[in-house]
Amino acid sequence: MDIDELSTDILSSKRRALARAITLVESGRADHRADAIALLQALKDADHGRQALRVGLSGTPGVGKSTFIEAFGLMLTAQGLKVAVLAVDPSSARSGGSILGDKTRMEQLSRDPNAFIRPSPSQSHLGGVARRTREAIELCEAADFDVILIETVGVGQSETVVAELSDLFVLLLAPAGGDELQGVKRGIMEMADIILINKADGDLKATASRTCADYAGALRLLRKRPQDPEGFPKALTVSAAQETGLDTAWDEMTTLAEWRREAGHWDARRRAQARYWFEAEVREALLSTLRREPVKGAMERLAGQVEAGDLTAAAAAEDLLTTYLQRGPGGT
Repeated sequence: MDIDELSTDILSSKRRALARAITLVESGRADHRADAIALLQALKDADHGRQALRVGLSGTPGVGKSTFIEAFGLMLTAQGLKVAVLAVDPSSARSGGSILGDKTRMEQLSRDPNAFIRPSPSQSHLGGVARRTREAIELCEAADFDVILIETVGVGQSETVVAELSDLFVLLLAPAGGDELQGVKRGIMEMADIILINKADGDLKATASRTCADYAGALRLLRKRPQDPEGFPKALTVSAAQETGLDTAWDEMTTLAEWRREAGHWDARRRAQARYWFEAEVREALLSTLRREPVKGAMERLAGQVEAGDLTAAAAAEDLLTTYLQRGPGGT
């Protein structure tokens, strides 16, 4: 693969090159991984200076994330903005496969020339995002997209990882959804910059307004964060089906993003995120050694001794780590 040519095509905003590059960074093959690292470094060396607004989006199942993203994305493209959607689908724990149906659920947006939709399997990676979503974001940014929407697989206690990928974290909830304040857990509430109560139309409009007021009250009880101006985080009502409240939500997002830029939080946050993902890469590389020989065989032997009761789990783990991490695979 010609990395220089692919890099040039991405910087020229060629969609086919972008799609090929995302496929490359998602590949698990060793030679593809080497090419992906070279490509990302080439784009960094190009010093293109492009920065998109990265918006992480999560929500409870059935809240209408895909419907919201399509309506929201179409509103943004109508304003002349280029929008990339990175949608993460859950992978089967049994087969490892994913349906990857988000693109079919966003039929109108997928045909928009100013939009790019890329579904990816989570591949059992925790946090509601695919392992290489961060690198896909960098590629979309290099391809000169203005807004990147990162849709997670759904709300859970590990969903807060998306906050380490985005400039803004939006939580989408449904009206009258039961005790969601407890159901979505405090962690994700503390991470949210804006909470949107979707389906605020028809018979649910009044209920959505009450739910919004409840969440607004709950947000005021949370500890004030240094990266927020007065009034944030906040809760709003929207209707993706009737396309109401979307422009207000966008105005609030841009207001918050601009304040963070001017106050210095934007750059500081991105630097902290870069450090976070460096450390995550190191942890993943160390874990991958456990799946390769000779460590894999040693683990099997020690596991057998633990299972037989000849060794404690702690002693076996210490033996393995001392042999293969402290002294190296050669035992020196």
